[in-house]
Amino acid sequence: MRLLRSLPVLVVAASSALAQDRTLGFDRNGFNPSVRAQDDFYQYVNGPWLAAHPIPPDRTSIGTFVVLADRSEDLLHEILEQAVADTKAPAGSVRRKLADLYASFMDSAAIEKAGLAPIKPLLDRISALKDKSELPALYGALARAGVGRPFNAGVQQDRKDATRYIVAVSQSGLGMPSREYYLRDGDRFQKARDGYLVYQAALLRAVKDPDPAGGAAQVFALEKALAGKHWEAARNRDPNATYNLRTVTQLDSITPGFSWKAFLDAAGLAKAPAITVAQLDVLAAQHQLVQGASLDLIRRWMTLKVLDAYASHLTTELRDADFNFRGRILGGTETQRERWKRGVANTQAAMGDALGQLYAERTFTTADRTRAMALVRTLLATFEVAIDSLDWMSATTKAAAKAKLAKFAVKIGYPDKWRDFSRLEVRRGDHAGNVMRSRAFAYDYRTSRLGGPIDRLEWGMMPQTVNAQYSPSQNDITFPAAILQPPFFDPRADDATNFGAIGGVIGHEISHGFDDQGSQFDGDGNLRNWWTPEDRKAFEERTRRLGAQYDALSPVPGLNVNGKLTMGENIGDLSGLAVAYKAWKRSLDGKPSPAIDGFTGEQRFFIGWAQGWRSNIREEAARQRVLSDPHAPNEFRTNQVVRNFAEFHAAFGVTEKDRMWLAPADRVKIW
Repeated sequence: MRLLRSLPVLVVAASSALAQDRTLGFDRNGFNPSVRAQDDFYQYVNGPWLAAHPIPPDRTSIGTFVVLADRSEDLLHEILEQAVADTKAPAGSVRRKLADLYASFMDSAAIEKAGLAPIKPLLDRISALKDKSELPALYGALARAGVGRPFNAGVQQDRKDATRYIVAVSQSGLGMPSREYYLRDGDRFQKARDGYLVYQAALLRAVKDPDPAGGAAQVFALEKALAGKHWEAARNRDPNATYNLRTVTQLDSITPGFSWKAFLDAAGLAKAPAITVAQLDVLAAQHQLVQGASLDLIRRWMTLKVLDAYASHLTTELRDADFNFRGRILGGTETQRERWKRGVANTQAAMGDALGQLYAERTFTTADRTRAMALVRTLLATFEVAIDSLDWMSATTKAAAKAKLAKFAVKIGYPDKWRDFSRLEVRRGDHAGNVMRSRAFAYDYRTSRLGGPIDRLEWGMMPQTVNAQYSPSQNDITFPAAILQPPFFDPRADDATNFGAIGGVIGHEISHGFDDQGSQFDGDGNLRNWWTPEDRKAFEERTRRLGAQYDALSPVPGLNVNGKLTMGENIGDLSGLAVAYKAWKRSLDGKPSPAIDGFTGEQRFFIGWAQGWRSNIREEAARQRVLSDPHAPNEFRTNQVVRNFAEFHAAFGVTEKDRMWLAPADRVKIW
């Protein structure tokens, strides 16, 4: 990780590192001849690929990200199989632990034989609950086991004092994806509710509950009441509204009869210098609902939370019930993924950082890291120039924005330090026990940070993850090795295509530092206003107009995109592509970009962006994402974004007669 401060000086070094050969970086024969770029750019670029790639029966979607994830998965599978075959790996070594984790998952006979024994101590503790005064200690134990409770509580960096870790409390308690699944009318939501009741009853039958159907209905009624109190997803994006520091005494007054000291002690959070609550009214309402519920109902509810948390790791009966609800009903998936694929995923969940180290050694060289860093530097330098060119922002706010940009930290490929797993106990043949111990190990790792310094070298992603990230509190951007490959980054491809693809992704993450959320944090990671009132008003007017564009889009019947929920990602797309375009133009040093195979550089740039978002998705999964995912559907991440660019209209000759046309007065430019 390096802090980038002298940004303009770095452009020359970056330009010299970029590939200058003349391959397109995309298949010119892969375009849809029946669709005009001027009418549906997404289908024009991606139509034939989408038609040739139906969704696999074990997937909710198929697209660029999934294809790359599958590629990573295949390599991880190879690494794990080799580890299992390595009988010389010392006991307790990382390689042996990875092998034992994977082998334990693959040992289905041992899993069936164990039955519910691995979670019996948790179930017994719930059954022994004699009084609600014991709930704080129970919730603490469930937290360490990775089991859901009526509220979440974990360690995070303090938003308003980025030098310390504190405890953050937020709403929880629901077994379905979001409040809408409990409250919305319509056949599809009713189908989900019916499926949830069947699933809950199946879980209760597994523990021989005397009335599984009735118990499931009672728990559903409790969760529905709680869902009615939950904040909507868009409201939860407000970093100020969800930051409410409270003392233990103040929390006790919000939840009379519930001892927060007892909970913090049991949850290993007693060292917290402060506690912040995201939704104070939900915390109070949740407490009232629990206080009004019978002890039998609470026991059933918490029993179901344990069973749900471990269902996919226990018997075939429970695993099938879990898949039928979460896979088929909620996701539309037809079949479970092959066992080895689930084994890879399970091993990553337990020791992903260790597995990522082996992955990075095989896939990402120092030269790769240097080249990617050069490209990121180019985008950062261009963003600084873009700030200076804004006609709606005052010099005062521009100076503050550039000061924040100068403090951006960059994480490329893989971490500079790897996590130590020496204290994680792994037993071959004890899969569910390994899951429980690995969850406790991860939980203890997070809680151990309380009272210590901020770890600014820590990664929030693994090298094998096909994604990228911006952290407001760390003020850093992360690009794992797995995303730095074709079609996002192809060293053999023309610069225009690369700038449109990985350049757009890099610009997107930089822009998150200046979206509706990130713009409220300063360069040190503190939630602090650095805007003049006039500039903030001008910014919000632009974001309002952008939100209105997305509010009008409907990817599935009966549901529109939520412009407020997706605002940060939409700003990231729009501004990221804008800065990537400027960076590409600057890299030409005033020279025109030559045409290649009939495509101009401008056309190649936008095609590079579009091919990264190709995706087929099941309607059930699309519906779930619209309700809870802060990202807009992929077709809109192409079409709606480029419609705002005069350069796109010029590159493809889009006119008022075309569907991709957006009048100049309606186009939005932010950064």
